[in-house]
Amino acid sequence: MYSSSMYSTFIQPMTTVSLCSPGQMTDLLYTEKDLVTSLKDYIRAEESKLEQVKKWAQKLDVLSATAIQDPEGFLGHPVNAFKLMKRLNTEWGELESLVLKDVSDGFISNLTIQRQYFPNDDDQTGAAKALMRLQDTYRLDTQTISTGELPGTNTDVTMSPMTVEDCFELGKIAYSDADYYHTELWMEQALKQLDGGEESTVDMVTILDYLSYSIYQQGELERALDYTKRLLKLDYLPERRKYEQLCRGEGIKMTPRRQSRMFCRYSDNNRHPLYVLGPVKQEDEWDRPRIIRYHDVLSNSEIEKVKELAKPRLRRATISNPITGVLETAHYRISKRRATVHDPQTGKLTTAHYRVSKSAWLTAYEDPVVDKINQRIEDITGLNVKTAEELQVANYGVGGQYEPHFDFGRKDEPDAFKELGTGNRIATWLIYVSISNGVLMCVYVNCCFQGSAVFWYNLFASGEGDYSTRHAACPVLVGNKWVSNKWIHERGQEFRRRCTLDESD
Repeated sequence: MYSSSMYSTFIQPMTTVSLCSPGQMTDLLYTEKDLVTSLKDYIRAEESKLEQVKKWAQKLDVLSATAIQDPEGFLGHPVNAFKLMKRLNTEWGELESLVLKDVSDGFISNLTIQRQYFPNDDDQTGAAKALMRLQDTYRLDTQTISTGELPGTNTDVTMSPMTVEDCFELGKIAYSDADYYHTELWMEQALKQLDGGEESTVDMVTILDYLSYSIYQQGELERALDYTKRLLKLDYLPERRKYEQLCRGEGIKMTPRRQSRMFCRYSDNNRHPLYVLGPVKQEDEWDRPRIIRYHDVLSNSEIEKVKELAKPRLRRATISNPITGVLETAHYRISKRRATVHDPQTGKLTTAHYRVSKSAWLTAYEDPVVDKINQRIEDITGLNVKTAEELQVANYGVGGQYEPHFDFGRKDEPDAFKELGTGNRIATWLIYVSISNGVLMCVYVNCCFQGSAVFWYNLFASGEGDYSTRHAACPVLVGNKWVSNKWIHERGQEFRRRCTLDESD
């Protein structure tokens, strides 16, 4: 039997790196209670505002239903005519002011004040590691910890059971330290609770992803393969079918209404001096996410020069692309195929099957054509390319492909581009250098014209990743394919693409 004093004896020497002192923790409890009270006040204010709007809508609904039965007779009465003018001129404006009224100021102010006393990431990580240390020292299983039924604890004390998210977070913290043993334990617990019917914002695919890889890293290949097969049934096969359909030209079609909003235009990029007299040909390729195609952005001589510069240095693709999606993350770690990618979690090159191509990197100083292309990208997009990655040129032979992936680093890969120091990949510029079958599939659309380019933002203006930008390169059936891409990063865009919390911008 373990006593509660044994736990306190164990953790007290580590308070500076793991858990706050009991006094500090008590203060945090009262802080949270105060914030909950403030949050309830805010909810009541929002409900009161919404109730006023609902009463207004109900009143007008009844009035409109009566008026439209005989519009001319209704408006023939001078009082009705006067009240209509008054409503539209005055009362709708008052309603607009009510709807726009921000009742969150009190709560936000309180939250801002209290936030300075909140634990930080280091505190949370320290608390997680202390919990795992207790787990090892006292040989506690994850189920016991998750339910809070620790030996020697006071049964009268209320304990909130750990959720799937809690278990997943512990597993992620262990994973970030390459502690695959604890990653496996806590991901299995998260999966067990999810299988038991607990609702969660964490999806099973993500848990299986971490779980299969952590088991694989410990050398248990058969178990890792079993979990990977389960993951494939959930995630890979449906996406694979869609991917192959798109490659065959059987992709999702736009409705006529959506198609009617797609236009072609000549663009001078807000009267850029280079394009006022010679605007670029711009075409709306897709609306969600917005993909723009620019026609004739490379001349034939530039195309030949890019290929000439790239050919001597083409090699199997070793890219610093972060883990590009749930499927690839789990599957490429098990498979040994041709291409290798940079794993942001371990910092090592890892074998990957999903990209089969040869690539080269071209710097601006080695040839005027490369410098000219970089400048053209900046002039057309309006984004700063000085912090962008070098121009990459990829050559795909017969069967060459790039399976569905994201270009940006996701939240669970915070160090994906840390070594570059330029933030996340905000946008992608992709040039079709020359194509002999084997198109690039942009999310829901096949799109390829030699010498043209497509452009899209990987991040919303809020900085959050746009998960609808998942894309792929279809296998080359005959001949070969040359493409070139420029990954543009966040740094340097502060005044060119301003931040906003509205993801619709």
